[in-house]
Amino acid sequence: MEFERRSVWEYDPVGTPRMPDPVRAAAVRAVLITALALVETVVDVLLALGESWLSAPMLLFTVFTCVVATWSVLDVWVTRQVWNQRNGVVSSPSSVARTLRRDRRRARRAARRTARRSAGRPSREPSGRRLRIPRVHGV
Repeated sequence: MEFERRSVWEYDPVGTPRMPDPVRAAAVRAVLITALALVETVVDVLLALGESWLSAPMLLFTVFTCVVATWSVLDVWVTRQVWNQRNGVVSSPSSVARTLRRDRRRARRAARRTARRSAGRPSREPSGRRLRIPRVHGV
């Protein structure tokens, strides 16, 4: 038996595109500040369990850091939105998608037209209006 030698890493040629540098910087900042807030929270809990006098000032710092962490996460979102607006991220459908939709619409219309004709309904004029069929009103 012959075994294929495979690498541990498999490279995906079509991955997610790299984040722009300002957005990446904001994301790194947010992760570091959030990690600091979590570490402060753990330290504060341990100080409170040990009934230390440092627990009260540490609680104030933890609350402040949590507010800053929330602000930094919002900064990532705002930076990403600003980057997309300034650098023109185009999100229009491709011409292939438009062509496929147009073909599907035409096929549906043709199927409806043939169904109408086979059902014995009056056909439409080329202008799109229905042909007028005189109705007989009984007395």
